[in-house]
Amino acid sequence: MRRTIVLLSAGLIALVAGSASAQNATPRNLILFVPDGLRGRIVTPQTAPAMAELRDKGANFQNSHSLFPTFTMANGSAMASGHYLGDTGTFSNTIYTGRPIAHSNNTVTPFLEVNPVLLEVDEHFGGDYLNEETLLKMARERGYSTAAIGKHGPTFIFDHTDKVGAAGLHSIIIDDATGSKNGVPLSDEMKEALTKANLPLATPSRGENGKAGDAKTPGTTIANVAQQAYMADVAAKVVLPMFKARNKPFVLVFWSRDPDGSQHNTGDSLNTITPGINGPTSMAGIRNADNNLAQLRKALDELGLAASTNIIVSSDHGFSTISKESKTSPAAKISYEDTPKDFLPMGFVAIDLAKALNLPLFDPNDKNARVADNAHPRAGNGLIGKDPAKPDVVVATNGGSDLIYIPAKERKLADRVIKALLEQDYVSGLFVDDELGNFPGTLPMSQLGLKGKAVVPHPSIVVNFRSWSSGCDEPTNCSVQIADTVLRQGQGMHGSFSRGDTLNFTAAIGPDFKSSYVDPLPVSNADVGATAAKLLGLTQKSKGKLIGRVMTEAMPNGATPKAYAGTVTSKPSANGLRTVLNFQRVGSQRYFDAAGFPGRTLGLEVNGGKQKTAGK
Repeated sequence: MRRTIVLLSAGLIALVAGSASAQNATPRNLILFVPDGLRGRIVTPQTAPAMAELRDKGANFQNSHSLFPTFTMANGSAMASGHYLGDTGTFSNTIYTGRPIAHSNNTVTPFLEVNPVLLEVDEHFGGDYLNEETLLKMARERGYSTAAIGKHGPTFIFDHTDKVGAAGLHSIIIDDATGSKNGVPLSDEMKEALTKANLPLATPSRGENGKAGDAKTPGTTIANVAQQAYMADVAAKVVLPMFKARNKPFVLVFWSRDPDGSQHNTGDSLNTITPGINGPTSMAGIRNADNNLAQLRKALDELGLAASTNIIVSSDHGFSTISKESKTSPAAKISYEDTPKDFLPMGFVAIDLAKALNLPLFDPNDKNARVADNAHPRAGNGLIGKDPAKPDVVVATNGGSDLIYIPAKERKLADRVIKALLEQDYVSGLFVDDELGNFPGTLPMSQLGLKGKAVVPHPSIVVNFRSWSSGCDEPTNCSVQIADTVLRQGQGMHGSFSRGDTLNFTAAIGPDFKSSYVDPLPVSNADVGATAAKLLGLTQKSKGKLIGRVMTEAMPNGATPKAYAGTVTSKPSANGLRTVLNFQRVGSQRYFDAAGFPGRTLGLEVNGGKQKTAGK
């Protein structure tokens, strides 16, 4: 493994003495607005006027990064804690827990975007599977008023460990499940306030927006307007006035399901990659999130809170259009009732690995039943081995990347799995647990901040899938990727190491941020968490050391550190493939641009450009 580091333009990043104005003695309020799945360069005055205005009048973090794997819960954990995934253990939306999770039909590969699942996983791992203090809990304990409103799962992760009761001691939580058995109970104060505002005590469903369709039926053509209008009304008409009346500082997290939900389920592009996630449904999802932000800012103005409130807008990840095509996959050569001919089925990684290892495949989402030769696992996850209760290999399916676990940590088995994956044209880059050793064609997980103090099982291998541009002026706006998902070719997904997925949108405005400032330095969602805590004067009792940095360069009189860019390249595999990682660095912080096999990952620069391949 070789590496090269290149100093970025010194003129852009001259050191500035001083301290951040966040140390102001008067506590500020904070709103963290997360437009789920918003691409970094899709925002214009036409597509998202409120976000464009905030970016252009405030701080524009144009060199922003989602953490890889680029999934919602993973990056939600980074924003909530300020830590990289090696510390939080939220390696993707679906992980392997090593034990059945009752609230997820007793699977060992639970999908984390469900409140009862999060609570049960907490119980199994010492009361806090995240293993790090979260922003809202720290703020609440310091006397701030706190609330999290929005998408089920990432909303709850900001304050998920203390027992939730009707007494109102917990942060206010409003999400998809509010009013149902899976929802966080509302306090009497909230019930009374909602009733007074003529708002229901239960969140409305997504309706048509929740329909993904299938291989023959298009998905949705409607943004998630009704559900998010309710949540925005709760925030603007109930929570913010309530917080003002309390006359103490507050923290509000608003996690907008759009544009993510509309991009995932888009019905504009059935089985074709164009227009993909650039059709009218996806663009309506972007505008829907933008309208929610505009409503919150209007409420701040009307309540006289704008001057004392910092607003950070940061999406959890970018987005890509799905492709299901492969010329090498054995799974794509089998006929399935729900999959077009020659397309990859859900669970293709599990199917292909079972065949390569000559071992049975079992479905952890179907009571560990054996998967028939002409079928695929229900949720794509797979248990490979003769005994599903003691699998040799576990595949956790996620989308633009998958997690592979080898519970016994057998190096020889890992070698066989890696060699099988290197033969597939849908793979672009492999990252292996350092404890298993070095393998040609792969890089160690520690290079990505994936080895830390996590208490849940670490993946043995992270598989990145191939990505490319469908052709447009800004390639990150029309990224395409192979995805292991129930969704169809032409719909939307994320999770890969494409720059289309790692380039998220980040901007900020408020009393503790510079005005009309364009930040050339790399930032990440872990930095968002660290910066939010700093603005609020919170000090975390960290267990891990993989912590984001405070974005001082965007603060009045704040220090502007130096940045570097570099490349790490693996040794070649037997078939000549190398995993290459492009990164940037500020101090000890690494920011991951793109990675994979040259020619198979959008945005991966090898020869030429601002970064160079090591050893060249």
